Amino acid sequence: MNNQSPLPNEAVTPNPGRRKFLAGTGALSLAGFIGGGLSVPSLALAKPVSGGSQLLGFDGIPASTADEIAIADGYQADVLISWGDPLVDGAPAFDAEGKNSAADQEKQFGDNNDGMSFFAMEGSRDRGLIAVNNEYVNEQYLYAHGDSKAHDAEDVKKSQAGHGVSVMEVRRGQGNRWEVVRPSRYNRRITANTPMRFSGPAAGDAALRTAADPQGMNVLGTFGNCANGKTPWGTYLTCEENFDTYFGTKKADFSLTAAQKRYTLSPADPERNWSDFDPRFDVAKNPNEFNRHGWIVEIDPFAPDSVPVKRTALGRFKHENAAVTVAKSGELVVYMGDDERGEYIYKYVSKGKVDRANPAANARLLDEGTLYVAIFDGDRNGTPLKGTGHWVALVQGQHGLTADNGFRTQADILINTRGAADVVKATRMDRPEWIAVNPHDGRAYCTLTNNSKRGDEGMPINAANPRPDNIYGQIIRWDEKGDATAQAFDWDIFVLCGNPIAHPQGIYRGTPNITEQNTFNSPDGLGFDEAGRLWILTDGKYSNKGDYEGQGNNQMLVGDPQNGEIRRFMVGPKSCELTGITFTPDYKTMFVNVQHPGEEKDSHFPDNSPRPRSSVIMITRKDGGVLGA
Repeated sequence: MNNQSPLPNEAVTPNPGRRKFLAGTGALSLAGFIGGGLSVPSLALAKPVSGGSQLLGFDGIPASTADEIAIADGYQADVLISWGDPLVDGAPAFDAEGKNSAADQEKQFGDNNDGMSFFAMEGSRDRGLIAVNNEYVNEQYLYAHGDSKAHDAEDVKKSQAGHGVSVMEVRRGQGNRWEVVRPSRYNRRITANTPMRFSGPAAGDAALRTAADPQGMNVLGTFGNCANGKTPWGTYLTCEENFDTYFGTKKADFSLTAAQKRYTLSPADPERNWSDFDPRFDVAKNPNEFNRHGWIVEIDPFAPDSVPVKRTALGRFKHENAAVTVAKSGELVVYMGDDERGEYIYKYVSKGKVDRANPAANARLLDEGTLYVAIFDGDRNGTPLKGTGHWVALVQGQHGLTADNGFRTQADILINTRGAADVVKATRMDRPEWIAVNPHDGRAYCTLTNNSKRGDEGMPINAANPRPDNIYGQIIRWDEKGDATAQAFDWDIFVLCGNPIAHPQGIYRGTPNITEQNTFNSPDGLGFDEAGRLWILTDGKYSNKGDYEGQGNNQMLVGDPQNGEIRRFMVGPKSCELTGITFTPDYKTMFVNVQHPGEEKDSHFPDNSPRPRSSVIMITRKDGGVLGA
């Protein structure tokens, strides 16, 4: 896998001649959407896409509400590793009563695994490393006392130890089954307290300096690690997302700065009360610590003693993932989404070019380059669900990014990237999540998972985000006219998710490729395989009633980018999210994550324990063939 999604390790060479927009899109009557008004007409839907895909080699499965994995006929799903399993040498086994210590958790597989990447061992088809994000912890299951808040400093340390990244060696055994290698020199936990360093234009800036780090060059830990990316030189990119929820203060007269408000800091009621027992997270005592998170972190999985690096040139926001590709002209390009309602889509283009003969020289590519933000416009002819767009460079002194507007230096832009994107009037999107690049034509796809505030004051509907109260989400894609470094692009909606069971007509039914058989909401994870199949994972409502009738638990689907057909491939257990996707180089094994099963206290996945556990799942074909074919 070359991006956050499974892509070949060679440069993507886009082919503009292969551009094909979704059949039937032009038949949708959406004239009111393009104008941005709130008076929205119904969809005049064309005939749904028929089951004619030559790319999808399996039959779709029904929705499920069972507390187990359901998967397409001819496939099997097995657990590779679960939260709390021993990882580092000397780690104890999982304690079903939650009595393990913080020191134990530092050696055990972390919680709520999300994005991940597979790294093949040189010269071997049967050995590799997997780097896995551990986004957050479920406190009610982590602590023996069962409360959602920490009681003392030891609880905080245990929570911090469950966050970050787990790196593990795996090997293939009989029957195409993979297993974790224990012990292994590569097995490693990176937590909220692991020493790291800054690099890039913001490193050393006054806003990153603290009493513990007066030079602003060193930082402890990573947390809120959502999705990921993989560089052509074999390093792992982990993305810090909801970092704001870890900071608080009991100081009654604490006043938020404009920048802290822009990053939705809520210090009086943080989601986790680390600040009660760890002053590093008290924003009144250490205000700059807040600026030291929300970055993309580079990790070398093959160098277990290496220091992770926070790459500031990629900007600071709630990073969902980092879709890495190599432009036709050789520059490194990283697409990124900021996962919050009304936030933006970004692109980073390196100054230099990828040097495949000298991988060590490529690290500078993530420090020297230009960060852009996207503007999506409608089609000049008013055609619904498609249009044009362009990238705006976030460079100090350009496009209003001046000292008068609060941006004295490039570091100011990178530390307050959201504020810079506001100034250039980028397009506010419906929660941009994962981005993946099609290895056959270079087109980028982005999940816009949902946005209940779309249509409210200050967040009107627009061409790319055409529904008010967008409860279902959509997947948008763009074609950069031949090269990923281009300044302009064409875009269209690959799928406007909906539910024809609950809404046979109207804007919440969805585009023609949504049917009663494949209906889903809140697309989140995304990845391409080598053949060009688009794997879609969901993190949405699983009530299976009302607007979500017939959609069941969260699921994984597969789409054909050419004809738009989508089939349901897998369904997860109760109240989980399916997320994170990576393949072995032969595409005969897929690894996918079951995150937070039982968050509604309704699951015992995967082993009937009173504490349900997030798990890495390996999927294979029973006949040993290529997945999805």
